[in-house]
Amino acid sequence: MNLSAKILGLCFLAIIASDVCAAPIVAQPEIVGAASVIDGDTIEIHGQRIRLHGIDAPESSQECLSSNRTPWRCGQRAALVLAERLANGSIRCHPLDRDRYGRIIATCLKGSEDISRWMVANGWAVAFRRFSLDYAEDEERARRARRGLWEGTFEMPWDWRARRRER
Repeated sequence: MNLSAKILGLCFLAIIASDVCAAPIVAQPEIVGAASVIDGDTIEIHGQRIRLHGIDAPESSQECLSSNRTPWRCGQRAALVLAERLANGSIRCHPLDRDRYGRIIATCLKGSEDISRWMVANGWAVAFRRFSLDYAEDEERARRARRGLWEGTFEMPWDWRARRRER
């Protein structure tokens, strides 16, 4: 076998390997059903915990400051807003991965609406840029319009959690 045939063979194997590696980490069918809200970025369908892809919402006990510097339970509010949005509807989730806590990470839709995009666009969650840039533009528009969390000031959820762990 000449050198060019060997190189061609190696290239072919590399292409096949890249297709295998590109397969989703979680080979699981979509999850469909009524959702219970755990917090502003986590839902449960049929007993399966699902972390919404690409976003991070304040924790349930996290407080933010309104524009007049009044503290309010923004994490609790984010969860309530999500629950209102998902009420009376079937949710369809497309699993992408699992997080370190074993939760399914998924893109979830109510009808044709991307729930993560809706949460970020309305200011109740932020784009989790560490894992995805999918919702960064939605976050910027919500920030400029001072929607939801952006009406006042708040600590990014990942910073808030890190500070709590340090205690």
